[in-house]
Amino acid sequence: MDRKLFSLCVSIALGFASTAFAADQEEYSQPVGKDYPQSVYWGDTHLHTRNSADAYSIGNRNLTPIDAYRFAQGQEILAHNGMRVRLRRPLDFLVVSDHSEYLGGYVRFAVGDPLVVNTDAGRQWLQYLKDGDPIKMMTAFTASLADPVNNYPFSKSTQSTIWQDVAQTADEHNRPGVFTAFTGYEWTSMINGNNLHRVVVYKDSAARAAQLPPFTGQDSLDPRDLWAALENYEKVTGGEVMAIAHNGNISNGMMFPDKSVDGKPLNRAYAEMRARWEPIYEVTQVKGDGEAHPTLSPDDEFADFENWDWDNIGRTQAKEDWMLKHEYARGALKLGLAYEKKLGVNPFKFGMIGSTDGHNSLSTSQEDNFFGKFPESEPSVERTQNSMANNVLWQNWRLVASGFAAVWARENTRESLFEAMRRREVYATTGSRITVRFFGGWDYGSQDAARPNYLDTAYEKGVPMGGDLTAAPKKNAPDFIVFATKDPDGPNLDRVQIVKGWLDRKGSLQEKVYDIAWSGDRTADARTGKIPAVGSTVNVKEATYSNTIGTTNLSTVWTDPDFDPKEKAFYYVRVIEIPRPRWTAYDAAYFGLDLPDEIPMIIQDRAYTSPIWYTP
Repeated sequence: MDRKLFSLCVSIALGFASTAFAADQEEYSQPVGKDYPQSVYWGDTHLHTRNSADAYSIGNRNLTPIDAYRFAQGQEILAHNGMRVRLRRPLDFLVVSDHSEYLGGYVRFAVGDPLVVNTDAGRQWLQYLKDGDPIKMMTAFTASLADPVNNYPFSKSTQSTIWQDVAQTADEHNRPGVFTAFTGYEWTSMINGNNLHRVVVYKDSAARAAQLPPFTGQDSLDPRDLWAALENYEKVTGGEVMAIAHNGNISNGMMFPDKSVDGKPLNRAYAEMRARWEPIYEVTQVKGDGEAHPTLSPDDEFADFENWDWDNIGRTQAKEDWMLKHEYARGALKLGLAYEKKLGVNPFKFGMIGSTDGHNSLSTSQEDNFFGKFPESEPSVERTQNSMANNVLWQNWRLVASGFAAVWARENTRESLFEAMRRREVYATTGSRITVRFFGGWDYGSQDAARPNYLDTAYEKGVPMGGDLTAAPKKNAPDFIVFATKDPDGPNLDRVQIVKGWLDRKGSLQEKVYDIAWSGDRTADARTGKIPAVGSTVNVKEATYSNTIGTTNLSTVWTDPDFDPKEKAFYYVRVIEIPRPRWTAYDAAYFGLDLPDEIPMIIQDRAYTSPIWYTP
């Protein structure tokens, strides 16, 4: 054989190509070289360590950001209750998001660090101790959020020095392609006890992120001022940053409002800023699930899920029904359609993720692996009978195991994950690693979900979760492709649903939940159109279940039967698992407890995708 021809054959066989044959080789390997995301990455964008003043105050005295990064990557850690713990399945990425207010201050004060002791805040805390009132020092953090004007913040130089250490620690644990450690913090605005908290996530390394100190609730409690600070950061450093709101369910109507914090109606400037800086929302976490509420969605049998709907985060005001549509994601997504028509911009156009909001430095999120989210809620025989934070706040049994942020990205790097979050190609789960893909388009065929190269078709003919559909072809309704696969270590799937919200021609906001794929041979009820319950294999006493019902995979192409091309709409997917024991049932079985009837023992975990929006 000719030597050049032989060399070419070897090159092709080994998957290489010479420059002369690059074009042919690229065409040959086209399916492998597609530029769309082909991997889902699992992480937590909201975790606290002893650097958070509240975490330190309630017992997290030892576990640092370094411990949090090590644990997330699968290394063994000594927990607060003395147990040695390690994740069965490590995370792909983590944001250590300690509160920016007094960031790192309490632990540094406790060891006599002059950087903190010699500040106005440090001198104030010393006086509390001299007066024999250490509790007052420990509650200064909460006081600073309720009344920041009369509580001393750290100087900018102190903030900058501590922040440099935080950002550098993230850099030291960032391993591109293996594990992503983001720099971040939590801005902790609480107005009249109402939660307006945001996690701030940086795309950048410490060289940029540490150039400016974090924004705090002591600087301002107004989200617009936070957004202005993020804009200033990008202008000064050339970096990139975003904010992620959470726990609208304990904001008493302030998270997705009809007026800004100064009492003025929302305007276009507010809508533009919020849409720019808050592309995703943390819809599920330890302090309740925030997708839907039965009062808002009485026809949705799955809306009553881990709802925290008694009061606000400060426990200062009882919940009222009018607040709910301004607190839950589905209500906010609907309100966004109305605001888009009124203002020209949708302020609540967000994708959905989950995270933990753990305060014990340990990111755990699964029912059969629930290690608690606070030092007092780590496993013990007493935890289901006690309340978090010395019986001041919530009963531990109410804590939710949620959740995960699932990100479809091209690679596991800060740049790729951040870009995926910004374009909203993300979804939330309440603890299981359910895999979900969701696409919308105008020309999907009924067999496209079954094709081996379905992703090629899905991306070429439409948009993924987080995307936009416009300009409906005449007489066409949108088609949606959904693929869902169970967690390999978890329960089978019960069903896949599409949740639609729309603004009708009369200007009223509507919603409907469609069952589009389900396990078994169940058929829809002739009157309601609903699919019957899947059943249950749960043995509560022994905290067991079996995967003898449900299915491992569900996929389909669905066309909206009620489409009106003149109406703004959004669509997102909800995937429901079969019933399994809740973490409280595992506790009861392990410790031999007889728990009160009010404590739930069974759960159907789920996933929520980011929406796809349709605009006429």
